[in-house]
Amino acid sequence: MDVSIVVPLLNEEESLPELCAWIERVVTANNFSYEIIMIDDGSTDNSWQVVEELRTKNRHIKGLRFQRNYGKSAALNEGFKAAQGNVVITMDADLQDSPDEIPGLRKMIVEEGFDLVSGWKKKRYDNTLTKNIPSKFFNWATRRISKICLHDFNCGLKAYKLKVVKSIEVYGEMHRYIPVLAKWAGFKKIGEKVVEHRKRKYGTTKFGWERFVNGFLDLASITFVGKYGKRPMHFFGLFGSGVLLTGFLLFMYLIISKVIEPEYAITNRPVFYIALTLMIIGTLLFIAGFLGELISRNSPGRNHYLIEKKTGIE
Repeated sequence: MDVSIVVPLLNEEESLPELCAWIERVVTANNFSYEIIMIDDGSTDNSWQVVEELRTKNRHIKGLRFQRNYGKSAALNEGFKAAQGNVVITMDADLQDSPDEIPGLRKMIVEEGFDLVSGWKKKRYDNTLTKNIPSKFFNWATRRISKICLHDFNCGLKAYKLKVVKSIEVYGEMHRYIPVLAKWAGFKKIGEKVVEHRKRKYGTTKFGWERFVNGFLDLASITFVGKYGKRPMHFFGLFGSGVLLTGFLLFMYLIISKVIEPEYAITNRPVFYIALTLMIIGTLLFIAGFLGELISRNSPGRNHYLIEKKTGIE
């Protein structure tokens, strides 16, 4: 199969028929074999009924419905599990992503060899202060931390090799960081394509200010897990050693001061309590590192590594 189009949706009953018809026109014109996987993230309108009706008219359309709203990351994760096409393309269901971009995105994966291609909505139609400024700051911070040169990490229009989506797990609010997840999994060829951004035709946006707070928390989590998930002691032990050593040196300073000036009581000096606190914190960090190592070494994925090629080994 040439392409799998994964479409997470929430209360988009009005846009679904137009979106599916548009996708069908594009893939038919390019002679692509395809499937459309629609994941209903607990819609409260008639979105699921629309999906079922569309399925009766076009057997390439497949659907999955959550019992309740779990979020876009969960929808994408389930869509990735179901995808079978050599190239997997994700897009939002609100018609702000153009299906006309499908051939260009697929070409970058198939012919140019990219592992992942992210859309860049260079010209936007929702440039409000509450959305545009926080989004620019979020993208800047993610670029600095991840070292991935993308302008729009949160663009829903992306293309992947099938192997990429089968090698990552998307949860929480991690759909914003799929390029980062792919990089940590070992997929280094990540590209970008300027794509059309269209005005919302139906419904209202499903995201608010809280997505930026959650997004930065998830970025911190994914950075830590990606670097230290299999060796937590290297993180906690490093900081624990530094803090513990600082506390120990302060205690040595107090002892030497006591020898030089016997009339001063060590416990009457603020430095004593600072040193004591630092030594306690350093010890706790060490304990956290040991516990992390125990959890890591007993986890099911402790020795799970992605192998790109083999020779002479079955």
